[in-house]
Formats: sequence, C-alpha cells, structure tokens
Amino acid sequence: MKLVSYKTEDQEHLGIFANGHIYNLHSCDKLIPDNMNAFLWGGDELMDRAKKVNDEILTGKREAKEELFFELLAPVPHPTSCRDAYAFRQHVETSRRNRGVPMIPEFDQYPVFYFTNHNAVQGPGEVECMPDHFEKLDFELEVAVVLNKKGRNIKAAEADDYIAGFMIMNDMSARTLQMEEMLLNLGPAKGKDFSTVLGPWLVTPDELEQFKVPSPAGHTGNAYKLDMICQVNGKRVSAGNMADMDWTFSEIIERCAYGCDILPGDVIGSGTVGTGCFLELNGTGLLNDANYQPQWLQPGDLVEMEVTGLGALSSVIKKADTDWSLLKLKK
Repeated sequence: MKLVSYKTEDQEHLGIFANGHIYNLHSCDKLIPDNMNAFLWGGDELMDRAKKVNDEILTGKREAKEELFFELLAPVPHPTSCRDAYAFRQHVETSRRNRGVPMIPEFDQYPVFYFTNHNAVQGPGEVECMPDHFEKLDFELEVAVVLNKKGRNIKAAEADDYIAGFMIMNDMSARTLQMEEMLLNLGPAKGKDFSTVLGPWLVTPDELEQFKVPSPAGHTGNAYKLDMICQVNGKRVSAGNMADMDWTFSEIIERCAYGCDILPGDVIGSGTVGTGCFLELNGTGLLNDANYQPQWLQPGDLVEMEVTGLGALSSVIKKADTDWSLLKLKK
C-alpha cells in the first residue's frame, strides 16, 4: 500500500495511491482519520483498515472517487521528530578518505544518528534556499522509515514491527555552513535545518517483501535490495543500493529507543548511500584528477531521486528573493 498526504483548498488529507490515482481514505472508511499523524497513532488497527480499502479499490470491489486537483505533500508532513543515521559504510569511508583521514573503527561498533529539523520537512516541488545555502549546496540520497508504535528500550529483533513504511529522503545540505559549525564539534545544525524532502508516498513493508535479502553478517533486522539513483538536470550522478546499509533500520531503532520513547510519526533516515551526494563525488573527483571541476546545486536545478519500489521524488531548487547572509555576520 502506498499512503500519501495531500492538500486540497488549503486542507490536508490522508489518501492512498492506487491504480495511478489518489483516493481519500476517510471518505472510504469514516474510522480512518483524515491526516497522517492521527492515522499513525492508530497503529496496526488503522493500518489494517486502510489496507482493506486499498485492496478493495485495486480489485474493483469498491468504487471510490479519485482526487483530481491536489498538492502532494510529504507523506508525513508533520513528523513527531526527524532523525538521520549514518548507515552506509561506503559513504563514510570514502568521505573520510577524500579528506585524508582514516576510517574510524567506531562505525562498525554501533549505529549513530543526529536530530534534524522536523519542522522543515517538505514534499515534492520547490526547495527555497537562502544565499548562504548556495555556498556548496548539496543533495543527499537516502531512504527513511516512519514509525507507528510507541516504544522504549526496543531490541533490534523486535524493531521491524515498529516500522509503518518506507519513503525516499533527500537530506538537503548547505556544506559551507555545515563545515564551519562542525569545527566547534557541534552539529550539523544550520547546514541541515532548512529542508528535508520526503516522498512521494509511504510504502508499507509488505510491498517490499519481494526485495528482501539477508541482513549483513552479524547484524539483525530486515534488509532490502532496492536500487537508489539520483539525477541532476537529467544526468545521473549517483547510484547505490539500500542492501548496502551496514546497519539495519532495526539496529538504528534499537539505539534511538534506548532510554527514551520512540513515537508514532517519528521519521528516521538511513544516511547517505555511497556516491549519494556531491560532497563525496567532488572529493573523489579531486583526489583522482587535480583539474576536476566540483559541482554543487544551483538555482533552477532539477533533482530527481528514484528508489526501487518507493517511486520517484523530484525537487526544483529555488533562490529566495533576499541577499541576507549569516556568513557575512561573522565577527
């Protein structure tokens, strides 16, 4: 099942994407709330009701009116929180090699994550950026999960049961801001807090069963073989696979839930897949060729991400109509 959040006449709604159309779930079953957050708090009971509606529409057993005029939002437009992990060893190792520093053994000992701005989540469409963001503006190709159960001190062997679904995540990054603040060993913060793009829909785990593969040796939790690609202005720049996650989402959830509550509506990103950002690609290019020309996102650029089974997520980079700069305010 593919769940969507969308807007009509300034009202947000919850729907399913089926047979190439969007259908409002509340119109089909009055016990299903008309927004994603309330739906996720309903756990498996509401999920089962939604799947019944979805199956009936797909098989023709239910007639439903499709939405014709709508704005597609992030599947989870108002996350309870938004964490981003660091699960792909290739990305970490390559980025450190490009900076001339060795790989750290701690990566293989435990998964890590940081909190990003859950109020800056958005769906497909324009990503408005300030002047400082364009100082090395970057995309990051990721997959994210959202939870639909409350829990605490969850073990990895149980954690997959807390996942409501999967979606594409573009962790937009302003690298100059990020690198400056991380010199103070705090962050990333301002380099990340302006936009996190999610979409186009939330895909329930049952739809990914055909792509399931064994988890890495010594690890616990589900793993999936999903091709991940990114194109910028029609040119492919990144290609990886979700099966290359060295830490599973179950193990990441286990760490997230240690000593604190995880909640329905919490979004957790995988971290960047290998080759999944210009920071990594530029570093590799310069390491191999001193004349390599680094590339960063520019106003008007079209960023298109596609993940097997999860659809395609498109963003257009837009420059805000201002010249205000934090970088120029440095003492």
